[in-house]
Amino acid sequence: MKVRLLDIAHARSGDKGDTANVGLIALKPEWYAPISKYVTRDRVAAHFTGVITGGVERYELPNLNALNFLLHGALDGGGTLSLKTDAQGKVFSTALLRMVVDIPDAEASALKLPPAGESP
Repeated sequence: MKVRLLDIAHARSGDKGDTANVGLIALKPEWYAPISKYVTRDRVAAHFTGVITGGVERYELPNLNALNFLLHGALDGGGTLSLKTDAQGKVFSTALLRMVVDIPDAEASALKLPPAGESP
């Protein structure tokens, strides 16, 4: 089943120099498991291909039902140097929520995950 992160998580982002910091938080505690399983560092790096010039780091925060990603080379030098419209990286959270992940039907059904396009 295809599931949009927008339907199962919320996110916040900001800047740390030339790195965008994106937190992804499950809307329900039981939805953290598939988020942590399927929203991998490589999958996030692929999602932001052409937008970031550096690597992606992923940190797990299971006590918060959240993941934190550092997107290096995302801000064209950072808030005080960048000519980008979003030099503080605020839109990276919205961009990450646009990601669609494939979750096996049985797993998605057991967790009552909404299919892409259907809000919970």
